[in-house]
Amino acid sequence: MIDGKRVLAIVPARGGSKRLPQKNVLPLCGKPLIGWSIDAAKQSQYVDEVFVSTDDQQIADIAWEYEIDVPELRPAHLASDTATTVDVLLDVLDKYGSEFDVLVLLQPTSPLRDADHIDEALELYTNKQAESVVSVTPCEHSPLWSNTLPEDGSMGEFISSEALKRSQELATYYRLNGALYIFDIKILQQRKLIQYTSKSFSYVMDNHVSFDIDNAVDFELAEFFMQKRNANTVS
Repeated sequence: MIDGKRVLAIVPARGGSKRLPQKNVLPLCGKPLIGWSIDAAKQSQYVDEVFVSTDDQQIADIAWEYEIDVPELRPAHLASDTATTVDVLLDVLDKYGSEFDVLVLLQPTSPLRDADHIDEALELYTNKQAESVVSVTPCEHSPLWSNTLPEDGSMGEFISSEALKRSQELATYYRLNGALYIFDIKILQQRKLIQYTSKSFSYVMDNHVSFDIDNAVDFELAEFFMQKRNANTVS
């Protein structure tokens, strides 16, 4: 609970993954991938309850091992490629969210987001009296260095004159990193979509904890930085 508001963390985890099969249960530094997000939520000083939404019995069994109740598997229409994250969240909230005021969405593909990140973001949410808080990270490369290409591959007008400055002189751009979303539950249920407004605020995270695992290379990089972090913690 924070500022008198009860906090529900939801970890949505599908069983299927085309680019990295069964990624949510793959072992990462001694835990299944989803275990890192569950533990982060459980270790938060503000999260009151953790819920795992899944269509996969193996993932549900792992959640049970972490003492997380999974009362039912996700219905078929929410397990398809066309189902959105918001659809899943609204389904959980309609069935089990009546006692809560604040939702924390933790995607299991962001294992380096920890309890401190969650708590700092919730404190930001409270201090700003926000409708939502969304995690971002500085862009590794300026988007001013990006453009589409014509069929002939010509680079005429590919980069604007502004982008020809030294990188140190360019403005800092930020991107969504997928690690952390916080919502006012009533507003999310009313709008039925994720909407960024003047009452939405950014929670900035470092690049080295901003992995969103989509393929085997992402997984190996996340494992490298996880091992490095764990070694520093031990030492």
